[in-house]
Amino acid sequence: MKRAIVFFTVFFVGLALYAQEGILVQNIPSVDIKTLKGEVFNTANIDNEGKPIVLSFFALWCKPCLRELTAIADVYPDWQEETGVKLVAVSIDDARSTANVAPTVNGNGWDYEFYLDANGDFKRAMGVNMIPHVFIIDGNKKVVYQHTSYAEGGENELYEIIKKVAAGEEVK
Repeated sequence: MKRAIVFFTVFFVGLALYAQEGILVQNIPSVDIKTLKGEVFNTANIDNEGKPIVLSFFALWCKPCLRELTAIADVYPDWQEETGVKLVAVSIDDARSTANVAPTVNGNGWDYEFYLDANGDFKRAMGVNMIPHVFIIDGNKKVVYQHTSYAEGGENELYEIIKKVAAGEEVK
């Protein structure tokens, strides 16, 4: 019995550490969130026809989040042309702030898919604790990479990973 307890403790601690490194492979969970128009959307329907997806959790109050989305916007058309990647951005702003998301998106000219997770259900299902939190999802809808925070130039590292995923290479 003690061996079983030790085994499972080591297993789950190892799994938690593995997940923190951004390597844990998981499916996108099925959670109802809203579009910018207020329509219900189930996250299981996030799709890019077998091509990579960047899933970015952000909030309007998060300056690094806004800088990252802006930096990616400058190179996004090139990324799409070369890899077919699609960026899906999910605002975790609360219900009082969600009305400001669409004007911010339009004002910045961001050409991504945007959703609202005002209740934080999708955020919790994906294990997001701090933002910005970016996931890269492969063509089989498996999370193959994730990271938190943003520093200037971080989008270049992200793009290198996207190219690997688009080419079917393993991400380490």
